Amino acid sequence: MNDLRSMYLDELSEYMKQIGEPAFRAKQVYEWLHKKYAATADDMTNISKSLREKISGDIVTLVEETRLTSKDDGTIKFLYRLSDGQMIETVFMRYHHGNSLCISSQAGCRMGCDFCASGIGGLIRNLTASEMLEQVYASMRLTGERISNIVVMGTGEALDNYDNFIRFLDLITDEKGYNLSERSITVSSCVLVPMIRKLAQAGRTVTLALSLHASTDETRRKIMPIARSYTLAETLDACSYYFEKTGRRVTFEYALIHGVNDNEEEAMKLSKLIHGMNCHVNLIPVNPVMEKGYTRGSRDEIDAFKKILEKNQINVTIRRGMGRDIDAACGQLRRRYSL
Repeated sequence: MNDLRSMYLDELSEYMKQIGEPAFRAKQVYEWLHKKYAATADDMTNISKSLREKISGDIVTLVEETRLTSKDDGTIKFLYRLSDGQMIETVFMRYHHGNSLCISSQAGCRMGCDFCASGIGGLIRNLTASEMLEQVYASMRLTGERISNIVVMGTGEALDNYDNFIRFLDLITDEKGYNLSERSITVSSCVLVPMIRKLAQAGRTVTLALSLHASTDETRRKIMPIARSYTLAETLDACSYYFEKTGRRVTFEYALIHGVNDNEEEAMKLSKLIHGMNCHVNLIPVNPVMEKGYTRGSRDEIDAFKKILEKNQINVTIRRGMGRDIDAACGQLRRRYSL
């Protein structure tokens, strides 16, 4: 299969020549794929039937397997089926500043974070650029609403799928296509230090949301296997490098796990660890995962943790829980559907 939705415009032009079509057809097809979000070649009404037949098997389209809609806030979790039968999750969230979409970058995940349902079962495969793009386009076709912000925080580690992620970035931000600003895209990482440095050197301006989740190497290693490869010192140095190269403030994601990393002592250690950095801390009351047994603390305990950070001049917010009644946390619906 020739994956047309993953192709840059110049690659698509070359492909048109190979199949005996004039180069200008590439621009038409490209616009159908990335401006009009065509699901299939049959949707491309201004190109010939013969060309539609030639490319009909070369366009990646996701199939909606099921969806859950939150009665609390209207958040929609889509479960999409890929061409090989694998399932991925995509979450559509409405905010006053526009619609955000949380997309997956892999089917499964090999990071193995102890509090996350996404990694249960390990990594199956990387997603292609077209499969990441199609989560955006399919969700817009199904909701009839435009996406203004994308967070690559669903199943998988995007920087573990670096080349496909960069191609996705190039295509979603192309002014000839969807034309979304890189500053409207956030990528979450468990901290693959070399890849963070590579992303910084590439001059990308996406927001980096780094999964910190602990204030000491000892605690972090217990809940995040990747921490056995990269220390907190190496991790924070890479974050400082990213800010230096891009001018983009790093967000530290901190999942509050009751009895593990959410006490006042941990809050003081965290304040000391990141004091003086140009950063923002996003506290995430952990979503209970059946297989893990972790729980979240009380609202008072969560607020107390936040206040300690604020007293130490740390910019901090508590993530608003969207779609909690529909298994909106990463991996939960996919996991439940496959059992």
